[in-house]
Amino acid sequence: MKQALQTMLAMQDRMNTRIHPQWIDQDFAWYRALWIECGELIEHYGYKWWKKQTPDMEQVRLEVIDIWHFGLSALFAGDKTVEAIAEDIAAELAGFSPAGLGVREATEALALHALQAQGFCPRRFWELMHAAELDFTQLHSAYVGKNVLNFFRQDHGYQAGTYQKLWAGREDNEHLVEVLAELDNAADDYADQVYAALQARYPGAAADAPR
Repeated sequence: MKQALQTMLAMQDRMNTRIHPQWIDQDFAWYRALWIECGELIEHYGYKWWKKQTPDMEQVRLEVIDIWHFGLSALFAGDKTVEAIAEDIAAELAGFSPAGLGVREATEALALHALQAQGFCPRRFWELMHAAELDFTQLHSAYVGKNVLNFFRQDHGYQAGTYQKLWAGREDNEHLVEVLAELDNAADDYADQVYAALQARYPGAAADAPR
């Protein structure tokens, strides 16, 4: 588990550095991005008792992964190493036993902590992960996939505003779900396969851009 945590932390650092080389020193409000993602998750799960709603669990789980991206980012501070952060996460999760909260309740508990502490709580996230019926292996696989999509977006004009988020009438996240279902997440070149599959689906000449 610790090695997988280190891998994900290193990937997150690489992604954040792509956006801003001194991202840790900027002290971005990761907690704010986190609780807003919680709101988006609830939208996909449903909360309107006055109309029929069916939870879109694939999108709910993607939002859980997005929250994990921001949560990992929030744990970086000063000169703290990836190894030390992974140790802290593992220690906090040691002996974890889910309380059995539902998706909405677990999401609200995580968002409330983010607002009150202006930080990220791995144990509350783990509660949400279990509520969304994700295990750690699935979290790791989906995180790698979404991290690759984030790089793909940057490579294809996300910051410049030229990136096309809708492909054939569907959001890129929906295409990502299909791509991940088709690939072997245990492959050594899993991340490269995800990138290539996204590029094959992406519309326009920008798809030819090098990684």
